[in-house]
Amino acid sequence: MSEPIRVGILNDGEHTGDEGGAGSSVFRQLGVAIQFAVDERTAQGRIDRPIELVHVHGAGLPGGTAHAVERAFRELVDQGVLLVVGPAIGDNAIVATPVADACRTPAINWSASERARSDYMFHLQVGSHEDESILMARYAASIGLKKLGVVYDKTPIGRRHLSFFEAECELVGVSASAKVPIPALPPEALDEVRTLKDAGVDGLVYMGLGWAGREVARAKTALGWDVPTIMNAAGMRGADPAFARDIESWVYPDMHSDGNAVLRRVRQQIPSGGPSGPALAFGYDMGQLVAEAIARSWELNREGFKEGLEQIKVVPAAEGYDGTTLGFGKWDRGALKGRYLVMRQWRDAVSVEL
Repeated sequence: MSEPIRVGILNDGEHTGDEGGAGSSVFRQLGVAIQFAVDERTAQGRIDRPIELVHVHGAGLPGGTAHAVERAFRELVDQGVLLVVGPAIGDNAIVATPVADACRTPAINWSASERARSDYMFHLQVGSHEDESILMARYAASIGLKKLGVVYDKTPIGRRHLSFFEAECELVGVSASAKVPIPALPPEALDEVRTLKDAGVDGLVYMGLGWAGREVARAKTALGWDVPTIMNAAGMRGADPAFARDIESWVYPDMHSDGNAVLRRVRQQIPSGGPSGPALAFGYDMGQLVAEAIARSWELNREGFKEGLEQIKVVPAAEGYDGTTLGFGKWDRGALKGRYLVMRQWRDAVSVEL
């Protein structure tokens, strides 16, 4: 019997519960989605070997360290994986990118950072620090906002968002001059939000990883401040009902559309234990990329898998509006093509497409 193809899953969560750690349900559910997509191609006769998913945890930023991410990546390489899935957080994906090149091991990160792309680092956009920021500014203009207050994480993610947001605001005639930074893991955000409230802005924006965004939303509620609110794709954390209640009425860009035909099909077929809700869209698309890389690789080694990834073209995606596709190329490392970001709003703990 043939040896299995080993695929690594780099878990860069800094917690030990459901949001991270070696037993994280998020990363285990991702594994179910990857296996499902591989099984589909196996049934089609396109894959003739089993896969083995190898999980390694490295407690990454913002609560952990860059070193832990580097160590976890190299540990997967030492265990003989031909492809690494991860990291998930933008700061950690940036850290892992030169490691992938140094180890000559292809990887697909599922962060929002286009900076995490290189010869061996491929990128499935779960959001985009750049594209999200542009859509958020355009949305603010479309509802008539003129002066925005912005809270942004004091991280590369927050600053990247801010730079693209400010540039687009200037183009669409919206002021984003009232802005305050915040730690990525703050105990609360009353002072920051009060500062913007006193500045007389007519809308509140948050940009960052999301943990601070929850505190920003709580502070706005505590201050009794009634203005339109927008956050980046950190709003997807509303998949946790408690989080969704805290960010009630916030508008944000997400990765799934109610009208996506691929997503509707997969919802009916995904095995138990797999991702659900918004996570299903990018979980299945990651599975498709892994499965297609295997199916299209002529050589079962790391260089072969790199070339296999580059051969992926126009695969219908579960993410984005119907018609969004997945693919890479010789110098193309961004997977999603088309309208892959969808503006949504939390209403009564339910994400509603706008």
